[in-house]
Amino acid sequence: MGEGEPDRALVEVRDLHVRFGEVEAVGGVHLTAYAGRATALLGRNGAGKSTTMRVLAGVVPPTSGSVLVAGHDVRRHPMAAKRAVGYCPDVGGLVPRATPWEHLQLAARLRRLPTGWEPRARDLLERFELGDVAHRVTAGFSHGMGRRLSVVLAALHEPQVLLLDEPFDGVDPLGVEATLEVVADARSRGAAVLVSTHLRELAIEACSTVSVLRGGAQVAEMSALDMAGEEGARAYRSLLD
Repeated sequence: MGEGEPDRALVEVRDLHVRFGEVEAVGGVHLTAYAGRATALLGRNGAGKSTTMRVLAGVVPPTSGSVLVAGHDVRRHPMAAKRAVGYCPDVGGLVPRATPWEHLQLAARLRRLPTGWEPRARDLLERFELGDVAHRVTAGFSHGMGRRLSVVLAALHEPQVLLLDEPFDGVDPLGVEATLEVVADARSRGAAVLVSTHLRELAIEACSTVSVLRGGAQVAEMSALDMAGEEGARAYRSLLD
């Protein structure tokens, strides 16, 4: 893809509601993510972060509200929206009997990547310390190794919108550093990045803007600087109480 224009909104969410039967998982989220910037969805488990990310990825339909991804309405033009996205889900997404390299080959075919994608794939595997296990089935992978491979798969095709749902969960410091590099790389080429996490310190390290969710509702949006340090920690706790 070409570089995104600075300040161009690549994700626009207005009054998003998602209900599963009688349960409202998301209740009125507003969110804008811009080209060349990273935004964190921060909150405890059950805050609605993953459901919001699944809507953006085209996995779960919105019950109501407006959701545009790279200019495409996820309800009216779901395939166009999905083509613009690279998605690391919070759980699952891997085939136990397939190797990391087989996952990458499948992703390349499904995305119809042009020839020449292999060096980038190998570089990503090495960055995430998965090169030595590239031809080992993922059934025996630890949770952290699965998380790292999911980030690699999301980033492979250099999407316009990179969605990383709990990418730091169970990941060692080298994996965290590699994920931060992927976020920085995506921003530098003009992608919009959204990272959901319950880890405040990593949210502010990875992103410039933080949107705090609680109980399925958005309770604040602020700069990462305002969320930093002891004052930021106190402000965050007050939003969750």
